[in-house]
Amino acid sequence: MSKKKNCPWLPVCPIKRFTEKGLIDKSWVEQYCKSEYWRCVRKRMEDKNQYHPDNMLPDGTINTQFKHYCF
Repeated sequence: MSKKKNCPWLPVCPIKRFTEKGLIDKSWVEQYCKSEYWRCVRKRMEDKNQYHPDNMLPDGTINTQFKHYCF
């Protein structure tokens, strides 16, 4: 059985930090970062060197709950 490849941006992605802090469900990381990361809007924008806010979720929606969250 082949091992799933993680998104290359996972170590620095704020989605990972939001998950580790318990602010969002870990299913975001499992579904996008550790599986179908090519579907992640954040990754596609990062690859094109396009700005995207830290509070943008992998599906492209903006979570205003995290707008002023500092790490």
